[in-house]
Amino acid sequence: MTEDANDDVMEQLSRIDTSVAHPARVFDYWLGGKDHYAADRETGEQILEVMPELAIIARAEREFLARAVRHLVVEAGVRQFLDIGTGIPSADNTHEVAQAAAPEARIVYVDNDPIVLAHARALLRGTDEGLTTYIDADLRDPETILEHAAKALDFTQPVGLMLLGVVEFVPDDEQAYTVVAELMRALPSGSYLTIASSVSSPAMDRAAAIWNDSGATPITIRTTEQLMEFYKGMELVEPGMVSLPKWRPEPTTQYRGQEVSQYGAVGRKS
Repeated sequence: MTEDANDDVMEQLSRIDTSVAHPARVFDYWLGGKDHYAADRETGEQILEVMPELAIIARAEREFLARAVRHLVVEAGVRQFLDIGTGIPSADNTHEVAQAAAPEARIVYVDNDPIVLAHARALLRGTDEGLTTYIDADLRDPETILEHAAKALDFTQPVGLMLLGVVEFVPDDEQAYTVVAELMRALPSGSYLTIASSVSSPAMDRAAAIWNDSGATPITIRTTEQLMEFYKGMELVEPGMVSLPKWRPEPTTQYRGQEVSQYGAVGRKS
């Protein structure tokens, strides 16, 4: 790592608030990672007490990400990805999956958590033929995201917009729909929207209440019908909006056929 890059990582780490749970760090804890603090572990354990399934959901979401990216690269021919709400680097990150199939693929990651950005800049490296870069921005600020992403992506060619585990952190429904619509408007015909999000169930609603009581970034749990609103005017890739393990499972997919309270879909902009 260069001296400038190291300074950038240290600056990002200095912004971390370890006293309050953060979605990316709790998710990392559930995945068995090492980038979490006492507040993250405490909140994570409280949530697991009412919904042990969330540890499964965390793994199912990572697998869904890989399957969706592979489909978009191999079957749909997409070579550009805008991944917002990236999370702490884990196995099968977007650029790894995309560039394994198409080394020339270009990926822009977006997150506003200092620890995510620090790890991304330190660990995520793409191919020489392609591009992997990072933006410090919030999903609720699509103008900033698009302005910076346009420097790395060609908005005249299809883009895969990846929003996994992030739309629930935009509590207001109208704002959430508006933000996603604004992002998709900037992308050309043939682009794809991929969303994975928690869906309402008695256990999930209790888990969300614990999360919101922790003082962390508030979360809003939506129904599958509400999630479908993000895809208005788009054509959904089969099998549509389903529980994550049921979306185009592969031989190695864990929990195949299992119903979990995390749904996802991939839709094409016409």
